[in-house]
Amino acid sequence: MKQIEIFSPATIANVSCGFDVLGCCLDSIGDKMVLRKTQEPGVRIGKIIGEQLPLEAEKNVASVAVIQMMKDLEVAPDFGIEIDIYKNIKPGSGVGSSAASAAGAVFAANELLGNPFSSHQLIPYAAEGERAACGAPIADNVAPALLGGFTLVKSDDPIKVLELPSIEGLYATIIHPQIEIKTSVSRDILPQTVKLKSAIKQWANVGALIHSLHTNDPHLFAESLNDYIVEPHRSKLIPEFDNVIKHAVKAGALGGGISGSGPSIFTFSKNKQVAHKVSLAIDEVYKKTKIPFQIYTSKINVEGVKIVKKQ
Repeated sequence: MKQIEIFSPATIANVSCGFDVLGCCLDSIGDKMVLRKTQEPGVRIGKIIGEQLPLEAEKNVASVAVIQMMKDLEVAPDFGIEIDIYKNIKPGSGVGSSAASAAGAVFAANELLGNPFSSHQLIPYAAEGERAACGAPIADNVAPALLGGFTLVKSDDPIKVLELPSIEGLYATIIHPQIEIKTSVSRDILPQTVKLKSAIKQWANVGALIHSLHTNDPHLFAESLNDYIVEPHRSKLIPEFDNVIKHAVKAGALGGGISGSGPSIFTFSKNKQVAHKVSLAIDEVYKKTKIPFQIYTSKINVEGVKIVKKQ
């Protein structure tokens, strides 16, 4: 194999009560990436289509992740790797744009190298790509991108991730308001201490949500999609957040929350038909604002990064 083309999916992190630990993988939103072997050693970015992102290998999240991975190979390859990125996920949208680049790059490079690493072993390398984007090797987006379905980051030092099942037929509807919320602002707005009563409610919801995934229980899943710690603060940064959730639930959604650090808002529905109704309801809410927006509907992707073509 000399070249591989892959689809690297968008993801939802901070799934309601699972701030910084729970994420899930989407199916219809993602980037295309092409990686090829080169005679020249090392890792380089060939081209980036769709967004203006760094072409320097030491600054781009995709190449940074692959460079870190190749450092740990027992035997250095006799070829280099060139990466082309076709961005469909807008940076700063809250659905794992940088994670898609990092996860897709290490997945595809691993294939070109003959799969020396398992999917779980690839997560820390993809997280190093995230470090280049935000300053910390976070895994809550790259993990579901690589593993598919829902994931739980059990530990971040060392990184340990648990794979979780998904509710059968589950769909997500995501609205992306075209506004910018800096991660630093969304972090600074959070309280440094929380009330014990709120923490207990949060722990209970995380446990119940995990149980609902394992038992395929959409009703318990819906009851668990409540965040008592982060959402009350961050939602103030997102116009019409409460109205979006209210009208989505009225249209049949199981619940929702803030995707990543925002501004995207996610909702979950038990099937494609309900997700479409939810999309229409959210559209009605945001059409009354002067804010440009995009709405996506996607089933939960249980595979993660997908191979499109090998040559």
